[in-house]
Amino acid sequence: GALSGFASSICLQPLDLLKTRLQQGDSVPNKRCCSMIIHVTRNVVASEGPLGLWRGTTATLARNVPGIAIYMTGLNYVRTALAKVQYFAASPQPRVDAGRGSVLPKLNSQGNLLAGATTRVAAGFILNPFSVLKARFESGLYKYDSFLASVGVIFRSGPSELFRGFTASALRDAPYAGLFVVFYERLKKETSEPLPAAWSSSGTSSLMHSISAASAGGLATLSTHPFDVIKTKVQVRSEDRYRGMLVTIRTILAQRGVAGFFDGVSLRIGRKVLSSAIGWTIYEAVLMFMTTPSKT
Repeated sequence: GALSGFASSICLQPLDLLKTRLQQGDSVPNKRCCSMIIHVTRNVVASEGPLGLWRGTTATLARNVPGIAIYMTGLNYVRTALAKVQYFAASPQPRVDAGRGSVLPKLNSQGNLLAGATTRVAAGFILNPFSVLKARFESGLYKYDSFLASVGVIFRSGPSELFRGFTASALRDAPYAGLFVVFYERLKKETSEPLPAAWSSSGTSSLMHSISAASAGGLATLSTHPFDVIKTKVQVRSEDRYRGMLVTIRTILAQRGVAGFFDGVSLRIGRKVLSSAIGWTIYEAVLMFMTTPSKT
């Protein structure tokens, strides 16, 4: 989990930064989405240089490496526990084939939804302070001296800042993670069943996991994006009109209408599709490697 979080964070930080910059404003864009992305990218590069697109990478790593490790480890434990409950267990239990498919515990759709949602929210609660720092570093609105200094500032600010935006994050993460696991497991099943046994290989499994995770990430992201916009504004804006989730929702509706809840959606979908493909392919490959007996 830590390895997959590190790889996706380093590769995809520019998409996260551009998404945050698009979401944090409150003016009505006078350009199309693609033009806005190009405009914001040029502004970042012009003012901060090409490496400015990786601003906040340290905060992202502090959030995502332990966060994804906790999430994936916890998800495995929760799924293992739920697999022992008849109501949540997949029926019939499929045969585990480490050379093809997956070694993760198998659940029905209800079990996958519950496991994904509860584990993601729990991990999000633990790492929420770093989620706030990640958003603020990416926004460019906060001038912290260093990452360690920013950690000290936010922890001295008390619970109101440490858990700022957590409600919106939970309302985004619970359905996202639940739907992702449901879609991912279903797509894995649908893509693996038609393949003849002769095609079984680690390469085939990795391709199957990558396609399934990318598709599941895109579908789950589109379903939950409005709460990502709300979370970003709550965490990076200090004005009273962004104090709290309900106040922020009213502000977005008044300023932008329903369209305001989909700012940066293409960037987030792109990031989630790629991060899901990278992260889950690495995660499942490492698990399969660790659980496959060595041939001596």
